[in-house]
Amino acid sequence: MARRPLPRILSNGSAQLARSRELARTAADSATDVLHPLITITRGLRRLAAAGRRRWADTPKDRRGPLLFLLASMILVVALAPYGPMLAAIALMAAAAWMGRDRGAKEPAKPDESQTKRLRSLYEALVPYFSTAEDPAPLYAHGGEWEEAFPAYDFDGTGRISRLLIRYPAYFTDGEAESRARIEQLLHTKSGRGREYHFTWDEEGNELTVTVLGPLPTDIAAQRFVTAPGETVLGFTDPTGVQRTLPLAYGEEQRDVPPVVWRTGVRSTEPHLLVVGEPGSGTTTLVRSIALQALQHGDVVIVEGGGTGEYACLTGRDGVLAVECGPAGAVASLEWATHETERRLIAANRARQEGYPAPEDIKRPLWLLLDRPSALGHLAAAEGRKDPQSLLQVPLRHGRAANVTVVVAEQFDGLDGLSEAVRQHTRARVVLGPAAPDRLAEILGAPPHTTPAKDVPPGRGYARLGGGPVHRLQVPATPDPYDDATSETHRRAVLDLLPGRSTPADAAEPVRTKTVAAKTVAAKTVTAEAVTAEAVVPETVATKAVVTEAVAAEAVPAEG
Repeated sequence: MARRPLPRILSNGSAQLARSRELARTAADSATDVLHPLITITRGLRRLAAAGRRRWADTPKDRRGPLLFLLASMILVVALAPYGPMLAAIALMAAAAWMGRDRGAKEPAKPDESQTKRLRSLYEALVPYFSTAEDPAPLYAHGGEWEEAFPAYDFDGTGRISRLLIRYPAYFTDGEAESRARIEQLLHTKSGRGREYHFTWDEEGNELTVTVLGPLPTDIAAQRFVTAPGETVLGFTDPTGVQRTLPLAYGEEQRDVPPVVWRTGVRSTEPHLLVVGEPGSGTTTLVRSIALQALQHGDVVIVEGGGTGEYACLTGRDGVLAVECGPAGAVASLEWATHETERRLIAANRARQEGYPAPEDIKRPLWLLLDRPSALGHLAAAEGRKDPQSLLQVPLRHGRAANVTVVVAEQFDGLDGLSEAVRQHTRARVVLGPAAPDRLAEILGAPPHTTPAKDVPPGRGYARLGGGPVHRLQVPATPDPYDDATSETHRRAVLDLLPGRSTPADAAEPVRTKTVAAKTVAAKTVTAEAVTAEAVVPETVATKAVVTEAVAAEAVPAEG
């Protein structure tokens, strides 16, 4: 049977439809080009209206009336001004055209030849660590493409890498500290020495972000920090490490710098601090800074094992109970501190049992600051005395409940001389000066997420409070004001923070034997009366005043 021919409209309809679509597309493109300014202005007006609605919603209700009055006044001025409406319309159209422009993301600039060479070298160096022979489609291979492994990168003005995002295969053992340390050391070496790098491992996404850290400010002098009672500023760190800033004075200027704040007191989880560093790294500077901050709300007992007189500026000051440099005075002061801790515990317990608040005399914080106690331990052993560190057992164990805080500063070569009680109860740690990553991890309990630098200024190191993260730290400049090498600016800053003198420095008689006996007998009397007497609180207040005067008189060490 012969087939009938298809109707004409069906035989060539597809060609006509295609031609019609092309004509319609051309007309639409032409209309878009012609109407592009109108489309841009319309889009800008819509964005301006949305911004106005958001501003109106964010404005408090008590300020909406004045805002409406201000807008009405502006409209009235524009309406009455010559050519005002026309100029306002032109300004509105210009603002709408600016807001409605296409703001598509620009493609990142491709690296130049030297930058590409650097990225290629880094990629080839990572191949032995991020590849295996069993991988059917390796991300890292010799001669492979580095673009997929490094999706994001930035360079500084010198052409070196400042930020790099690295992708690595899922089978890499990123949960092992040794594997991560190898990669971090390699990146530090290949990306440029002399800088500090921060490493952020994303184990879930198999990505590593390498960021170059800027130097911490070293020109921060000692000053009154805006902190609450029980908060001590150890130093300053990177903005990404903490969520708080402090306003600091730089002459006539002010800056907001992120601090490392150590919280002490009854509710503190890390009531005691251990500071370790090399000679000249700033450990004494940090202890002196802590002493100046502690004297605002508490009393201080200082035991200096180095015998260099670094704390002479605090002798005889209000709140400074003793500044000891010898084994005899150190033992006497720490014995008193032990009995004072026990007295505070007994008084607080008795007040709780009777349903009364804690007495005021046990609420004032007591700080025990020990600088190089291992040196005093050797001297005490040579003289046949007990080690002063053995008297820290009670303040360290019960210091949080008694509002007693212990700070111990020691050098690396004296760590073996620290007692087990000091190692166990000082969970807040600070390491100053250059140190190997293994030693940092041993002291802090966790390795830092940055590469330690070899050449660091005094007061530069790391801090870790309990089980928290490891922070970079720069201690504020708090030198000895009596040192001839101290600048006038820093000397004046420290002198302004010192409290007034309770007794003149030359009026304190160096009668060590009587003072030690008075402190020991008074402290033992405090403990005995606190246990047996009914009116314990009034007696202990008076006894503490006697002991405080005895310790203040002990401040000047006797000759010989």
